[in-house]
Amino acid sequence: MMSAQQEGDALCVFINGKKVTESHVDPETMLLPFLRVNLRLTGTKSGCGGGGCGACTVMVSRYQPATKTIVHYSANACLLPVCQLYGAAITTVEGIGSSKTRIHPVQERIAKAHGSQCGFCTPGMVMSMYALLRNKPQPTMDDITQALGGNLCRCTGYRPIVDGCRTFCQEGNCCQANGGANCCLNGEGNANESEHEKPRLFEQEKFLPLDPTQELIFPPELILMAEASNPQTLTFRGERMTWVSPTSLEELVQLKAKHPKAPLVMGNTNIGPDIKFKGILHPLIISPIRVKELFEVSEGPDGVWVGAGSSLSELQSLLEKMVPQLPEEKTELFRALIQQLRNLGSLQIRNVASLGGNVVSAYPNSDLNPVLAAGNCKVKVISGEGRREVPLNQEFFVGFGKTVLKPEDVVVSVFIPFTRKGEYVRALRQAPRKEVSFATVTTGMRVRFSEGSRVVQEVSLYFGGMGPTTVSATKTCKAIMGRPWDEETLNQAYDVLLEELALPPSAPGGKVEFRRSLTLSLLFKFNLEVLQKLKEANVIKDELPEKLQPLPRDIQPSLQEFQYVPKDQDSVDPVGRPMMHRSAISQATGEAVYCDDIPKTDGELFLVLVTSSRAHAKIIGMDVSEALKLPGVVDVITADDIPGKRARPTFGYEQELLAGNEVSCVGQTVCGVLADTKAHAKRGAAAVKITYEDLPDPIFTIEDAIDKSSYYEPRRMVAKGDVTEAFKNVDRVYEGQIRLGGQEHFYMETQSMLVVPVGEEREFKVYISTQWPTLIQEAVAETLDIQSNRVTCHVKRLGGGFGGKVIVTSVLAAITSVAAWKSNQAVRCVLERGEDMLITGGRHPVVGKYKVGFMNDGRIMAVDYHYYANAGCFVDESVLISEKILLHLDNVYNIPNMRGHSTACRTNLPSNTAFRGFGVPQGLLVVENMVNDVAMVLGRPADQVREINMYKGPSVTHYKFEFNPENLLHCWELCKLKSDYSARRQAVAQFNQQNRWRKRGISLIPIKYGIAFAESFLNQAGALVHIYKDGSVLVTHGGTEMGQGVHTKMQQVASRELHIPTSKIFLSETSTGTVPNTCPSAASFGTDANGMAVKEACEILYRRLEPIRLKDPKGSWESWIKEAHLQKISLSATGFFRGKDLYYDWDKMEGQPYAYYTFGVCCSEVELDCLTGDYRTLRTDIVMDIGRSINPSVDIGQIEGAFTQGLGLYTLEELKYSPTGILYSRGPSQYKIPAVCDVPLRFNVYLLPDSYNPHAIYSSKGIGEPTLFLGSSVFFAIKDAVAAARSDSGLSGPFSLDTPATPERACLACASPFIKKVPASQPGSFTPWALNI
Repeated sequence: MMSAQQEGDALCVFINGKKVTESHVDPETMLLPFLRVNLRLTGTKSGCGGGGCGACTVMVSRYQPATKTIVHYSANACLLPVCQLYGAAITTVEGIGSSKTRIHPVQERIAKAHGSQCGFCTPGMVMSMYALLRNKPQPTMDDITQALGGNLCRCTGYRPIVDGCRTFCQEGNCCQANGGANCCLNGEGNANESEHEKPRLFEQEKFLPLDPTQELIFPPELILMAEASNPQTLTFRGERMTWVSPTSLEELVQLKAKHPKAPLVMGNTNIGPDIKFKGILHPLIISPIRVKELFEVSEGPDGVWVGAGSSLSELQSLLEKMVPQLPEEKTELFRALIQQLRNLGSLQIRNVASLGGNVVSAYPNSDLNPVLAAGNCKVKVISGEGRREVPLNQEFFVGFGKTVLKPEDVVVSVFIPFTRKGEYVRALRQAPRKEVSFATVTTGMRVRFSEGSRVVQEVSLYFGGMGPTTVSATKTCKAIMGRPWDEETLNQAYDVLLEELALPPSAPGGKVEFRRSLTLSLLFKFNLEVLQKLKEANVIKDELPEKLQPLPRDIQPSLQEFQYVPKDQDSVDPVGRPMMHRSAISQATGEAVYCDDIPKTDGELFLVLVTSSRAHAKIIGMDVSEALKLPGVVDVITADDIPGKRARPTFGYEQELLAGNEVSCVGQTVCGVLADTKAHAKRGAAAVKITYEDLPDPIFTIEDAIDKSSYYEPRRMVAKGDVTEAFKNVDRVYEGQIRLGGQEHFYMETQSMLVVPVGEEREFKVYISTQWPTLIQEAVAETLDIQSNRVTCHVKRLGGGFGGKVIVTSVLAAITSVAAWKSNQAVRCVLERGEDMLITGGRHPVVGKYKVGFMNDGRIMAVDYHYYANAGCFVDESVLISEKILLHLDNVYNIPNMRGHSTACRTNLPSNTAFRGFGVPQGLLVVENMVNDVAMVLGRPADQVREINMYKGPSVTHYKFEFNPENLLHCWELCKLKSDYSARRQAVAQFNQQNRWRKRGISLIPIKYGIAFAESFLNQAGALVHIYKDGSVLVTHGGTEMGQGVHTKMQQVASRELHIPTSKIFLSETSTGTVPNTCPSAASFGTDANGMAVKEACEILYRRLEPIRLKDPKGSWESWIKEAHLQKISLSATGFFRGKDLYYDWDKMEGQPYAYYTFGVCCSEVELDCLTGDYRTLRTDIVMDIGRSINPSVDIGQIEGAFTQGLGLYTLEELKYSPTGILYSRGPSQYKIPAVCDVPLRFNVYLLPDSYNPHAIYSSKGIGEPTLFLGSSVFFAIKDAVAAARSDSGLSGPFSLDTPATPERACLACASPFIKKVPASQPGSFTPWALNI
């Protein structure tokens, strides 16, 4: 036993104004599990565990005795060690407002502006915004985009979130903020009353005002604690780690001398992820947060010393304060640092990460180090041997993460010098995403001229991301030194630099050619800036090349146009009105319960899966003995423990639940470890030893699969007309191909489930985040060999689904149920983001090849397509996806002769699955790329070629289904009108003539999307409606709520049919115990099917009440219900909807696979920086035909959200696999989904007016999936801009650009002179860092 003095200190921290004292704190505990598990404050969500998604944002407040001020800042709870928070006050989403007391204006505005769909990211958004308002009650738009930059959302497309927050702005308080374009600012005033009557999505006038006096006060007790004269050293001891927090510099130096290996932790943004993701264990951690000397700032004659403990945000505000107070020439370095700091991590990270930590961790792509080194900065170091100053230069960085400092050294402060006259400093970087992203290449460049001359006196060039350390280009500097800064000097410098910073072709991180070309183009950008400065100083008189402006970044107010409800509609009837998501307020206050928020039951165990580390191997042995010895570990679950079926049957193939003898991908589940806590289960899983024997020739890429004929059957084909004959009679034939990368679902809530054995008669309750509760019920019953009536599956809501919570979830639920069966305890399984990304697979990567025959006037006469999809190691839904690709082969074009082959390839990668759009986003991209190529071959505008080939008049698809394309043509014309297409097309051409290094592109893309399941039986739906004696109504149906608003729409349906306000109608959950044998919430069909079922149930009930209504027409609803009960009238009814009898015959190649089509057209314009491949979407206009919308705010939310997901798919999101099939991109730091910085700067959505759809409820149309493909308009706009850049390099005609069109791909396709300088690596001569699957 530990003796008393070794017990460790008690932690004292205030949370939401309440004092929390914890006597046994484990230093490994982060604030997030502490809040969620220990304090049951589950509003703060866990999205990624690595500070990359912002779902766990909280506000930290501290008192600073030196200045007697209180500081508030936002931070990621998942990276904040609880021990670090001694003496701090934490505010979580529960602490600022709740529906029981009063809601905070931030919560109200995000909810009422429709900024919360699945709601999982909402508490984090609320807290980021709240922390901003605590510091700045009247923020600017720029403050808001900075504050929300570190918060990811997968549902909305950010526009409504920004609109809700914009209402706090000074400049935002006008009608423009709510999407009224003709507002008082536009000088149109009230001259045009009818314009002003346009319906709006929300009414800003009714919002609660922000009242800063109502916030929680900072606890006075903490001020007294901080003011205390003799602070004590704190020690916290945990199971495996000790935490020491010294109070003086002297003590810190002694500790570090005694324990040189112990890391110093300030923000934990570096050590934290290492411990969490790499399993590194530090027995002792030293936290110098209370050492005052590390935070001091002193200004001298030559520059400023900044304490190494200062956070990056503090450094930024210090520099921003100093810049206006000093002459411009002195602050060149300061301004370069400010620019880098704005792009470094998210605000939450900068608020805690320290300057010293950033310098000492010496990451190869650190953004600050190159600038500090180029600017001649130095660090003050102290150790037992005394103080010394060390310059930050080439010698300082000695290896990956290693510096010249000794282990016992402590960096006290960093010196940042003033610059002199004639000295220029710039920091240039390029990253996969514009904000919150590690840099691909980052630089610090400084040059000094003697007064009035262009001769270089000093030059310093540092690069990050070009090797294992920050590197100095010394040879290049030598080539510039002492010579005039002109074209000749620089042309030599480029050649020297290319040779000096060479990367081997298999360098870690890949992108070798891109990185090498970036060093040149960033130096060229520096050159342009310096020439500009020299011209301003009248040193040179030459004509300059163009001045490089940064890409535009200000978000403009946007329009959302929809129709008013008819004048004669009852005021109680909510159908067609923009009603808020029914649980948006609960989601914004953190009260909404997700699967992992359900309280722990007594004896509950946690399951962590052990996954295969080989792609194709036999399992020789599994040793679990070490794992079982660890504290807290209860059992290990293997395939032998499964009482029933060991594999899930899917479409003619079997999918093993737990691998028995053989693994067929990295990430396949082999066994599971059960323990009393998540931390213990994780350690147990790490201790399981599995031995493998590799099998020969794993298959990873589509090419490998084609070589080895590794396919899933059936392979499908469709044909129309005579393709072979048609090719003989056309003017031209062109062959092309395009590759599409995959996409990770990145639902904010990872796979989560809780299986509870009832304890008698083999009954189980399953609480789970799934789109198909019935499938889970079946899977659990078959796996445990019990009847389905013993399993009830409950789904309250999902934190996003997108197709990823169907098949995979059923496999995970089956494994979890085995653990619950064996242990006879409740078992919870919640995947971490990295496990989820590794195990679950995503959208299918596709290679599309085509041969097209066309006439010189642009008419396409014949096309032959071949599609290959990388399906992974199990069939999943891959065959259905390859079928849906073929059924959308025509998109909107009436091509007389077509043939398409589609194949799902079997590879040794995690099995890919359904993902919003189900193959259509891949299939149509190939079609549109083909049309684009035709236009480029003919040298005609692409929109003309599209128009010539469109369906017109009554039409028939290639599967002989008749439809009317009239609304499609309306959308096309309206989109051209609303986006002012022809004028902007000319403006783009003019812009491209005037700019060499910046290009614009614009594109117009249409879609026709078939709604409903081609498998007829999946279109049925059921509902159960109860009316209770007090008149309140409970509705249950088979759809699950995952943010798409299906419950909200069902509430509207019931309200219309029963003629009562929505306040009387409640939906609790989706459960297999109320509505059996349901279908998945998928295929954009949730509202169509369940809406009809709810409608039928309500109609039945309303008819039963008819005699009572006739007898007492003036009576209230409540009185009718009371009377009905007394008259023994049943007040419960089930509704059922059969769905249409849809079918498709693959042999005859005809049928009606869809109920109707949703049409849409999208126009996007981008601006591209040809030197770095960076781009900004300037404007997007979407016109959608969705019939008569049941809820315009929900539907517009779906349109914007799907578009943004498509924008991610086609331009941003890149999955990287190693040559042995291991996924590299396992979290938000490596895998970039769109953030606030990626939203089109003007984002307008128009719902086509006067459209009707007789085939669905209330004339509406399904809208979940169709608009995802419209994100490709951004891809084609980039391609258009790249074509303009290529023509400057003398290239014309079709060229290949694969998706995602990342900055790397766009930049290389531009073929600028700098790209041409870089020698290409020969494929086959080396092993690449990542595969192109």
